[in-house]
Amino acid sequence: MFDILFKNASIITMCDENRVIENGFVGIKGKMIDYVSDSEPEEDAKRVIDCKNKILMPGLINTHAHTAMCLMRGYADDYALNEWLFDKVFPVEARLDKRSILAGARLGYAEMIKSGTTSISDMYFFEPDCADVVINCGLRASLCNGIIGFDAKTFDFKNDRSITETLELIKNYNGAGDGRVKANVSIHAEYTTVPEIWEFARDLAVKNNVPMQIHMSETKKEHDECIKRNGKTPARVFYDYGVFDVRTTCAHCVWISEDDMDIMAEKGVTCAHNPISNLKLASGIAPIEKMIEKGVNVSLGTDGCCSNNNHDLFEEMKMSLLLQKGTMLDPTIMPAYEALKMATVNGAYAQGRECEVGRIKEGMEADIILIDCDKPKLQPIYDKIAAVAYSANGSDVCFTMVQGRILYENYELKTIDYKAAVEEVNCYAKNIVLNK
Repeated sequence: MFDILFKNASIITMCDENRVIENGFVGIKGKMIDYVSDSEPEEDAKRVIDCKNKILMPGLINTHAHTAMCLMRGYADDYALNEWLFDKVFPVEARLDKRSILAGARLGYAEMIKSGTTSISDMYFFEPDCADVVINCGLRASLCNGIIGFDAKTFDFKNDRSITETLELIKNYNGAGDGRVKANVSIHAEYTTVPEIWEFARDLAVKNNVPMQIHMSETKKEHDECIKRNGKTPARVFYDYGVFDVRTTCAHCVWISEDDMDIMAEKGVTCAHNPISNLKLASGIAPIEKMIEKGVNVSLGTDGCCSNNNHDLFEEMKMSLLLQKGTMLDPTIMPAYEALKMATVNGAYAQGRECEVGRIKEGMEADIILIDCDKPKLQPIYDKIAAVAYSANGSDVCFTMVQGRILYENYELKTIDYKAAVEEVNCYAKNIVLNK
């Protein structure tokens, strides 16, 4: 017997051989998808959910976020990058304590659940504590604290917070929450670290068989100054130091060269594309169409809300398509399906979850969202995939499930007290941001 049976659904499977099933059925047993068909099953179900006028698809995967930065949503808009980072963001982050970080994390997770994101790659602070919140609210997360160190002689390889948090994540949280939480190692970026840190992080990731997260070639200045320092690009530096010998996600990749793309394709490195953040900070436009052509896995991220203002991956999908069409002056490139792949199957690969999630397929775990098509902006629909990529946004998600557990239904959160989360941010964390 199914625990839940979805019926009358327009199913976007993300299986290339059978992309859309109309008036379909999806049966869930425990945390698994057990049945997918356009024919009604003979087996009974404990609960049946009628999905008339709804699109059923895999949950979205955000492969680059600084979730708790939603505390700074709207705090530092319209600044140049250096002023934004050094005068606004870094001073705030130096003040943030565990309570404020957890307040931001809860609010960010609530936003993601409500907008259809079911799995996050997150790089920030107090991540072991955030892991407990992830476990309780039911999301998936690949967590890391980016290592920053400008001098190997003064950097404390044992007691720096980024190291102690990483070791705690690996020891106590890798695989926690029935596999929903994964520990990652993170080199913050080439320009914020030194070779000894690259080697240390590489060895730590290899030893513990965990993925890596990095910021790479986000700005022209960063990219060009790396070449001046090292005689090679950030991608070539990391390649030569063996960093890419583990599964790695590089956020941004705005200024990478074609040689960098070849390296990434060879080593299976993912580009986490953050189009809206890159535009807002005027970093540039990543050449993802060329990356995909060369065989690079490209996924999507929102970055932090201080450089984006929301965690809506539907916006990232649409923007990723429009930017490539507009800059290449070719409306035929980057079809809608490519954006959905970046937000689902490609993201699953980036996180090392490609055998678990990203498709509506028997034997995959039940990470499922429903999009309410009974909205003026979603009518009429001629092509379900195009409707999701070009017309939908996060506010159209009405149901979110992870591992068969319902986190959000009929626009109501089931695992996070939203009012309490907002109150904690506004009554406590906001004062720390404003230094009151």
